[in-house]
Amino acid sequence: MAVSKGLRRLLRIRDLEEEQKRIALEAAMGELHTLENALEAASARNRRGRGLVDASARSGELIDRQAGLVESQAGTRYAAILSVRIVEAEREAARMREEFLNKRIERRQAETLIEEAKKREAVDQARRSQQSLDDWHRVRLYRRQLEAELDRPSQTRRDADSFSSTEFWKA
Repeated sequence: MAVSKGLRRLLRIRDLEEEQKRIALEAAMGELHTLENALEAASARNRRGRGLVDASARSGELIDRQAGLVESQAGTRYAAILSVRIVEAEREAARMREEFLNKRIERRQAETLIEEAKKREAVDQARRSQQSLDDWHRVRLYRRQLEAELDRPSQTRRDADSFSSTEFWKA
């Protein structure tokens, strides 16, 4: 019994599903990294705004102070929004990772089934081959025995015939 088409088809489907889940996981991880980079940019914007406020406190420029406050508040607001989105993206990435790992397990199970079927087939083939060799050897041995038995009676008949004729003339 060879590996069935159904098992091969199942392995192919599992392989494709795993590949789709891997791509989805990579996309989720990419989105997460993008959000993390945006959070870093928002934090940098907050720091720049505070820097402007500090610089305006030394220089006395009111416009720089207001610009610094607006930048700092905008950075803080974006950071708060991004923090919530990052938590959601982390959950989504974790869910995608779990689905990917489940599909990998399913694919490996299908591979294991196919490998076991191939091993069983190899064992059966080896058994059939050995049985064929055993049968060939038995037939060969039987032929030799048969030939020996057929040659023996004719030899004994010849000996008996020659003995009787010699004995006959001697007597």
